[in-house]
Amino acid sequence: ILQALGCEVVKIPTTAESNWQPTVAMLEAATAGGKLDGLIVASPSNPTGTVIDGETMRALCDWCTQKGVAFVSDEIYHGITLGNKAVTALSYKEDSIIINSFSKYHCMTGWRVGWMVVKDKSLHPGMEALLQNFFISVPTLSQLGALSAFDCADELEGHVTRYRENLKVLLEGLPAAGFDRLSRPDGAFYLYCDVRELLRTAKCADSLSLSSLILRDCAVAITSGLDFDPERGGSYARFSFAGSTEDMREACGRLQKWYAALPKSSL
Repeated sequence: ILQALGCEVVKIPTTAESNWQPTVAMLEAATAGGKLDGLIVASPSNPTGTVIDGETMRALCDWCTQKGVAFVSDEIYHGITLGNKAVTALSYKEDSIIINSFSKYHCMTGWRVGWMVVKDKSLHPGMEALLQNFFISVPTLSQLGALSAFDCADELEGHVTRYRENLKVLLEGLPAAGFDRLSRPDGAFYLYCDVRELLRTAKCADSLSLSSLILRDCAVAITSGLDFDPERGGSYARFSFAGSTEDMREACGRLQKWYAALPKSSL
C-alpha cells in the first residue's frame, strides 16, 4: 500500500534477540541511508506475538520526536495480552497515529470495522479522501455489531483466557515435535518458530514445503514465514492458537507422532 502511494519503504530486519521488535539502535542504522519520515510498529505483533514493553516504547517514541519522524502504532491486537499489558504509543507521544480494529479482541474479523486516532488535523483531508475512495463508510450492520461487542466483555475475556491456556499447551508440546526455537509471545495468538533444524530433518527446502508436508501427513495447518517475510521467512513458520484447547492438544499429539517417525541423523 505504501509503495502504491509513492512511499519508499525502508525495511528494518528485527531478530529473535530484539524480541522481533525494532530498537533505537536499529533505527539509527536505518538512517545511514537518509532520513526516515515515519516508523510503523505493531504491538502485539503478527506473526510473532511479541509486545513492545513500556521502556522500549518510550525510547522509540522519544527518538521519533527528536528526529521529527512520524510514529504509527498498529494496536489491533490490544486486549489480547498473555503477560504484561500492552502499552499504547499515546502514553509517550501524543501525536502518534494509532490504528485499531474490532477484528481481533472483539472477534469481528471480516466485519471490517476499525478506527484511527490522528491528532494532526493537517492529515485529516488526505486520509478522508483515501478512505472515501476505498470504502466510503462502514456498513450499518457492521457498526451495529461493533456496538453490541462492547457488551460482551465477559465472553471476550474468556477467549483471552483460552488463548493463554492454548499457548501453554503449545509451549509444552511443540518442542517434542521438533519445534523448539519459539518466539516469546506476550500478546495476540501466534507463535513464530525457527524451523531451520527441522527443515534438515524433514528434508524440506523451506517452511512452505514443510507446512505442505505437515498438512498432508498430519492434517495440521501451520503458516510459512514467507507470508510475512519474503527474504528470511523460508526458515520460519507461524502457529496460530486461536482455536480450541482440545484442538491444540490434538495438533501437538499429531506433530509429535509425525516427528518421532522421521529418520534422524546419527551424528
